[in-house]
Amino acid sequence: MRRFILLLATGFGAGYSPIAPGTLGTLLAIPIYYFLSEMSCPLYELTLITFFFLSCWISGRTQQYFGKTDDQRIVIDEMMGFFIAMLWVTKTPFSILVGFILFRFFDIFKPFPIRRFEKVRGGFGVVLDDVMAGIYANIILHVLYNII
Repeated sequence: MRRFILLLATGFGAGYSPIAPGTLGTLLAIPIYYFLSEMSCPLYELTLITFFFLSCWISGRTQQYFGKTDDQRIVIDEMMGFFIAMLWVTKTPFSILVGFILFRFFDIFKPFPIRRFEKVRGGFGVVLDDVMAGIYANIILHVLYNII
C-alpha cells in the first residue's frame, strides 16, 4: 500500500525530478484533465471533490513517509490545483496553456491569502494552497474568456 500511495503522491515519479517537480506534476495533469473533461459537469465536479479528499489523505500519509511537511516530491496537490484551474473552462489548447501558466504563477508566487493555507496541518495544508492557486487561475481564465 505504501508504494501505491507514494506512486500517486509523486505523480507516478514526476515528483522525484531534481528540476521543477511541481511543474512536471502539473504537466502530468494535462492529459488526465483532457480525459476527465469529457465527463458531464456534475460528474466532473463530483470527481474533483472525491479527488480533493483522496489527495489530502495521500499527501498526509506521504508526509509521514518522507518525514517532511509539504515535501516537493508530493505533486498530487499540483494536479488537484490544475483540475480546479480548468473547472468550467472551455477546453481548447489555448485555455489549457493559459490555465497551466496561470496556475503555476499563482502556485509559485502565492499571493495573499494563498500562503496562509500552507499552515493548515496535515494533507489538507499540502493541497489547499494549490486549490486556492487553482481558484485564482480559474477566475482569471473566466475573465479572459469573457473579454476575448
